[in-house]
Amino acid sequence: MRVFIALLDGVGVGALPDAYLYGDEGSHTLRNTALAVGGLCLPNLERLGLGLLEDIPHLGRPSSFLSWYGKMLEQSPGKDTTSGHWEIAGVILERPFPVYPQGFPQNVVESIEEAIGRPILGNKPASGTVIIEELGREHLRTGFPIVYTSADSVLQIAAHEEVIPPSELYAMCERVRAIMTGEHAVARVIARPFLGKPGAFYRTPHRRDFSLPPPRETILDVLSQEGKKVVGIGKIWDIFAGRGITESFPTKDNEETFAVFQKMALRDDIALVWANFNDFDTLYGHRNNPHGFAQALEAWDRELGGFLPSLGEDDILIITSDHGCDPTTPSTDHSREYALLLAFSPRTLRGGYLGIRKTFADVAATVAELFEVRWHGPGESFAPHLVSR
Repeated sequence: MRVFIALLDGVGVGALPDAYLYGDEGSHTLRNTALAVGGLCLPNLERLGLGLLEDIPHLGRPSSFLSWYGKMLEQSPGKDTTSGHWEIAGVILERPFPVYPQGFPQNVVESIEEAIGRPILGNKPASGTVIIEELGREHLRTGFPIVYTSADSVLQIAAHEEVIPPSELYAMCERVRAIMTGEHAVARVIARPFLGKPGAFYRTPHRRDFSLPPPRETILDVLSQEGKKVVGIGKIWDIFAGRGITESFPTKDNEETFAVFQKMALRDDIALVWANFNDFDTLYGHRNNPHGFAQALEAWDRELGGFLPSLGEDDILIITSDHGCDPTTPSTDHSREYALLLAFSPRTLRGGYLGIRKTFADVAATVAELFEVRWHGPGESFAPHLVSR
């Protein structure tokens, strides 16, 4: 048996009951994107049963469908990539990661500047593409890196690759990661290299995330300790700080991520493959681009059509998400939404409804039962549905 997790970053399926606490009432990334573009063409996801989960324009409700479908409620506070992934792996946070809507306090700025050995520019919440246009010229003149945050728990450091090479930027981020602890333990310190000239700056694919390690054991830890190979594709290694992952394949976009995902289906020595498909969130959700979001979903669906025949009879495919990133709302940040859940195995002749799961950690509990490994963490398994005909 092999389990493949395809995480569609930012593809939420409706506001959570507490979304009002985050200003996210009315968010529904999938439906609102479809409404904005006049419908989505997703025949393979439709065949799995996506149209049964939600009323999505142009998605049918087939009488015969292939997956077990539902959606999952996040128990962890916040709407962060890290907390979403960690909960899927079986770690539910009690407190949210710190955020800095007014920028980082002066004592933190002083610690950052001491750690990297130079002053910084910025220090405010901002869109990454906007702030490099705003401060890129000054950065080129001074060599000072651009530090910014967002509504999420992140500290991002942007630098032109010809001024501060990526290797040097990564070293800076590692030093900053080491000091962002205690009350200032942000979920991620992110290196954001860019190139170009004033008026035409662009971010390169050399982004790298420096995450906190999970505070407790995850299902990835359990599997790897049992001698089972766990493969992370995209930024999975970064999100878990490498914990529990035996092989990692960083990728630059959804297309490359799916190419690696497809290659893993040719191997019989692996247990779990977890891929993060990040383009939905990074390229389109945060930039309020529903047309680009829709095109990325349709491109992903086409890739899915080629991937499904690669699965063996005992394999399991779980398609899910970590939060929303509704491109149709005024906000450019993540949205507090249910996670998508489609679980498919060639072994099952037809699927069914899994309901609204009480926590993302049901995925961890399911993986543990499928591989018959110990699991003392949260979650309720839906594995029996996937192994019976």
